[in-house]
Amino acid sequence: MLSRRALFSVGFGLAFTGLAAAQQPQPAAPAQAAGRFITVSSTTSTTDSGLFNHLLPAFQRSTGIEARVVSQGTGQALDTGRRGDADVVFVHAKAQEERFVADGFGVERRPVMYNDFVLIGPRQDPAGVRGTRDIAAALQRIRERQSPFVSRGDRSGTHAAELALWQAADIRIDEAKGPWYREIGQGMGAALNTAGAMGAYVLSDRATWLNFRNRGDLEIVVEGDRRLFNQYGVILVNPARHAHVKREDGQRFVDWLTGPEGQRAIADYKINGEQLFFPNAGQPGA
Repeated sequence: MLSRRALFSVGFGLAFTGLAAAQQPQPAAPAQAAGRFITVSSTTSTTDSGLFNHLLPAFQRSTGIEARVVSQGTGQALDTGRRGDADVVFVHAKAQEERFVADGFGVERRPVMYNDFVLIGPRQDPAGVRGTRDIAAALQRIRERQSPFVSRGDRSGTHAAELALWQAADIRIDEAKGPWYREIGQGMGAALNTAGAMGAYVLSDRATWLNFRNRGDLEIVVEGDRRLFNQYGVILVNPARHAHVKREDGQRFVDWLTGPEGQRAIADYKINGEQLFFPNAGQPGA
């Protein structure tokens, strides 16, 4: 056991060491400790699929910048960018993205990655569409039989894709919809839960479906049609329109996401060995 004098000596030595350390120049704090962050307005699928939980920590480790996400449907996410309430938008509705840039709200649209949509339905398949690769024919059958169908109805990228598919099926859904067609005005998770409760069909992005746990009686019934292709893009909000936009750090996110490191991180994200998103930043016209 140490004597009282020895304990005093140890304590004094520790205090002296601490004082000396305090007098030495300290290294600069990491950027994230100083609160360096950007706001990313993004579609629900990048969150609901679990992609951001995989992607954003890698971005912060690489750059020291935290990305804080506002998760909304694509239409709402673009509105957030128009108001200047985000530094970057990361969404999946190409025509809307291009209009966002053309109207001066964004600097440049860059392609990032793609996956596809799938038609989800009850195992009993009351419309008899399971196995077809023709999404237009499947929607025609659902309409003819008035089988329950859940629409997000929220101006999201998935909702926009659904409306385009009804049009491809030569169905004017605003005129054709009835009690069988339910618009909920909510995100993908809520739409899948509603479809499960109703025994209904619903259009989903594949990534959210693969990460969805409350499947119940639902399963993929239609996939593989080229019209189900789902492209994502990223855009820096225009600092000329909103001077408070964090141009440098927002551009770092855009460049990282579309560069080699970000593209590898996207390709590496898998659930049960299945890749959810496919990077294609270098593909012309994507």
